[in-house]
Formats: sequence, C-alpha cells, structure tokens
Amino acid sequence: MSVLGTPPGCPGRLEAVKHDAQGYWLGEAPAVEVAPKLVGERDADVVVVGGGYTGMWAAWHMKQLESEARVVLLEADRCGNGPSGRNGGFCNVMWFSLPNMRGRWGDDGALAVAQAAEAAVVGIEEFCEAEGVDAWFRRAGYLQVSTAEAHDRVWADALAACRELGVSDAIQALSPEQVAERCASPVFRGGAFYPGAATVQPARLALALRERLRGRGVEVCERSPVTRLAGSPAGVEAHTAGGVVGARAAVLAVGSAATAPRGPLRNRLTVASSHIVLTEPVPELLEEVGWTGGECITDSRALIDYFRTTPDSRIAFGWGGGRIAMGARLHGRTELDPEVASLAAANLWDYFPGLQGRALTHAWGGPIDASPTHLPLVLPLRGGHTFAAAGYTGNGVGPSHMVGRTLASLALDRRDAPSRLPFIDPSPPRVPPEPFSWIGGEAIRAGLIRKEKAELSNRTPDPISSLLARVPELIGFHIGR
Repeated sequence: MSVLGTPPGCPGRLEAVKHDAQGYWLGEAPAVEVAPKLVGERDADVVVVGGGYTGMWAAWHMKQLESEARVVLLEADRCGNGPSGRNGGFCNVMWFSLPNMRGRWGDDGALAVAQAAEAAVVGIEEFCEAEGVDAWFRRAGYLQVSTAEAHDRVWADALAACRELGVSDAIQALSPEQVAERCASPVFRGGAFYPGAATVQPARLALALRERLRGRGVEVCERSPVTRLAGSPAGVEAHTAGGVVGARAAVLAVGSAATAPRGPLRNRLTVASSHIVLTEPVPELLEEVGWTGGECITDSRALIDYFRTTPDSRIAFGWGGGRIAMGARLHGRTELDPEVASLAAANLWDYFPGLQGRALTHAWGGPIDASPTHLPLVLPLRGGHTFAAAGYTGNGVGPSHMVGRTLASLALDRRDAPSRLPFIDPSPPRVPPEPFSWIGGEAIRAGLIRKEKAELSNRTPDPISSLLARVPELIGFHIGR
C-alpha cells in the first residue's frame, strides 16, 4: 500500500485512503475459492490463455455455440484480478467511434461493429438476468460533456455519422441546460448522450462469469502462467510449469502482457495506465447536483476524466492520463502511482466543489492496452490456430463480450458473421520499438497534459505542446474517441 499525497488546493480528506493495486471493486465482490493449478496433460478443442473478460467471454460463447466443446482456460493469477476487475465499470457502446471506424472499415464495416458492440451490452444484461448475477448492471446511458470552449461539440462528427447511417437515435446532442438536468457540475457545458450504455460492478461481473464457466464444464486453472505456446501436429500446445494442454486452437487474451519483449503484440500496442479514486457515500451531494439517474460521464479531452456512481451513492472518479509503461513492465506505477491518483483527486474536486471536507476511501490503478487505431483488434497467429485479442484502449467492458464472440467463432472454425467483423486484422498498424515507443509516448502525454490544461483555463496552448499533441495524427495513430 502506498501513501496518497494531498494535491495542491485539495479540500477533501485523504488521511484514510486505502491505496493498493487491488482496488475497491475486488474487495467488495463476493470472495471465490482459488481454482486448481494445471497439473499433467489435457486434450481440448480450445485452450484459452487469460482469465480476463475477453478470455472468459470467449470461453462462454464457445460453450453456448457448442455445449460439448472441450475448453480449458489458463490464468496466470486469478480470473478477473487484472484490469477486468479494476476498471471504471463503463459498459459502453461504440457509437462515439463511428467516424474513426468509417475511415478504416467503410460504412458497412463500421456499422456492423457498432451494432455488434451495442448487442454486446444487451448480451451482458441478458447474461446477468438469466444467470442471476448481481453485477450492479444499470442501463442509464453515457453522458459526454465539454468542460472547455475548445472541447465544445467534439461529438459533432459522431452525431453526423449516426444520422448519415440511419442510426440517429444512438446519440443525442444536449444543451448546457439539458446537461445540467442530468448532472449540474459548475464546469459542464454542452454534451452528448448515448442511451445504449450501462455501468457494472466490474469485479462482480468477472467473478460471476468465472463461476458460470466452471458450472458449464470449462476447466479453469488459476495460478498457471503459460510459459510457452507452441505449434503441434494437432494444432497448438500451451505449456505451464505443471502441465501442458494440447488443443486444435488457442485464444490468447492476456491484454497488456502480450506486449512483453517476446509477446505476439509487442509491436502492435502501447501500455498506458489509468487511476481511480473513490469517495465515501455522498447521497446529499448527488441529490444537490441532480445526478441521480446513474449515468456514466466523461469529459471530452484525449486524456479523459471518467466518473460514475455506485448503489450506495459513492463517486468513482478516474483519469486516463497515467504514465506510459515500457514494454510489459506493468508492476509499480502502473498500479500504484500516488502522484497520478492525487491529480485525479484534484480534478474530482474541480467538478464537484460540494465534496469539500468529504473523504476519499480508496485509490487504485491499472494498465491500459492501447492500439494505434484506438479500436480493438483480433490478430490471427500460427497459421490460423491461435488468435490474439487486445487493444480496447480503456473501453473493454462491453466490447470484450463482442470480441469474445468473434474469438469463439474463429477458434471453433465457424464461418458466421462474428468471424468476419473487420477488427480481425492480420496486419494491424505497428508501434515503434522500445525504448522509442516509451520515450515518444511520454513526450506526447506531457504535451497533451499541457495543451489540455491550457484549454481548460481558456488559454491558447503553447506551440510545442500543440505540436506534440498532433504527433499521433501525423504518424497515423488515432487519439481520442
């Protein structure tokens, strides 16, 4: 546990903050017993490597598609203990990414992915209802707001794209007065509302999915890190210290760990970090500002602030501006960064001055696997026997269900619509090798922070910061939604 420092001008109480790598969600969720390690040899139809949302949803969909399929899931630690159990719990659709997707995949491909992402949110809701899962699922929509003149109407392209493709009800432009009806923060200006989005308690969802997988006959092996994934005459073999799984196909769903020096996505992703702080229950404040509908909210910066409420009236507030991690060196500041967590806390007070004197109870962080396109990707490996997936760039809770469905079809060799979605990319954009990726990423991050700080103060950003903020666009990388 680390000590959370007091940010300049912070009016809140920080003395009792629990700042650790686990975070509030995993501590709040009902405990589950550790699954056995892999010992000995197994034969399977599919071996899934990684027990986060992507790997578990892939296994779930495989059993839904073919109940007799033999599926073994190998997790290095415990299922759901990584970013899947520690994120903000935004179960978002992807309509805000429609302009980006149109530019890469055309109208038909973009619409197919956006509709699949919307169906994924429905699928998660149906899973919770059918399986009796109390994951705090609440379909209250997503509110994107502007907090500076420079950010007004950044959603205009998404609004226009939705109208042009005949899905105008997917996004609604809101006036400042309409935004205030949903949440009356003094810094909010206009906004856009996406009614298809929801929130969940991410750890509750992940751990419940784990238990339902075991009940459906998936062999879940925890604390079984894969040391080698190799081809075999039958397809692929996954080796651990205690055993080996031979299968026709493999799904590799290890997120940021896939960027390790010898990992399959080492030159396809960068790894950033995000950090969250949580308040004590503040029901009177939520009533005062009118934020009682349960909407999840972000501002409109590239390094976004994101926040939502809990059933007991807490505010979970995160900032996506954490440091860049070099390669797969994820431990340390990626999970525990007192400086970044303190900056997130300072931003929280700016949004809600009524929190003065109220306590923060928890702070935590985690890695974000960021793709150059800002869109998820599925990369076929090893002659079609292995499929790697990652790159949610901080928006994985809902889309992981969609990607898991695609992975299930690919691994089971089913030629259906999910197996043809355009994020299946055998040659995705590359990122520079280390250490250049880290050096460049930190420079761009610093430029974005300075540029957006100036914009929030209604000042003109300095030329160097503006230039650094434009570098991703100049080299073909997408920043922002």
